[in-house]
Amino acid sequence: MSLVIARNELRRLFAQPLAWALLAAVVVVLAYFFLLTLQGFLVLMPKIAGNAASPGVTDLVALPLTRAIASVLLLVVPLLGMRAFAGDRVALPLLLTSGLSDARVVLGKYIGLVAFLALLILATLAMPLSLQVATALDLGRIAVAALGLMSFAATLAALALWASALAQQPAVAAGLALVLNLLLWMLDAGARYEGVSSDFINYLALPTHLEPFLHGIVATVDIAYFLLLSTVALALTTRRLAASRVRG
Repeated sequence: MSLVIARNELRRLFAQPLAWALLAAVVVVLAYFFLLTLQGFLVLMPKIAGNAASPGVTDLVALPLTRAIASVLLLVVPLLGMRAFAGDRVALPLLLTSGLSDARVVLGKYIGLVAFLALLILATLAMPLSLQVATALDLGRIAVAALGLMSFAATLAALALWASALAQQPAVAAGLALVLNLLLWMLDAGARYEGVSSDFINYLALPTHLEPFLHGIVATVDIAYFLLLSTVALALTTRRLAASRVRG
């Protein structure tokens, strides 16, 4: 049943002009960034062509694009997930009275949102992958970076659903999710700026666990972080939904 909800959620996202507008805007912005980095690589290529130790197209074009995708996701995911619960006065009451458990409702909406984000990531990664026709990409590193981006996006989706369950209005939900994202993104940098050095704060920061993927490193601790944060956010969403059901 969660898959049915996920399919309906995905259809609802594609039926919204906002989702199409965000998808188009993301592709256009990242395509512009991709062309800029590609132009820079073409200018630099004659100078590094004879040096085997020099970075290649994967390091100078593909991986910078993955970092740009991560930055864009921080802003886009709250907008895509804000209507999952907040402001839904038609579908949500029907789901709550259908006999489905709160966990199934949350999981279904989560899968639908993550599926949309997967399509977005694949669409943007198709740009550097197109260079495989004319050059040799490190497909293994790109695959690891894609895994990191998906883990990152799935975590942001869980946080967006929690924010949507907490708020009554979609705009408030988007703002709350954005604050959570930026807090976790800049947590470690802010601590260092204040002269605070803490392994715990470093562990909580999102970039600490995303960057290894972008360098081609898959570590259990990073996978566990994304899984744990997503699970906690989804559990809090389920609890909030249960409380809303009791209040009627």
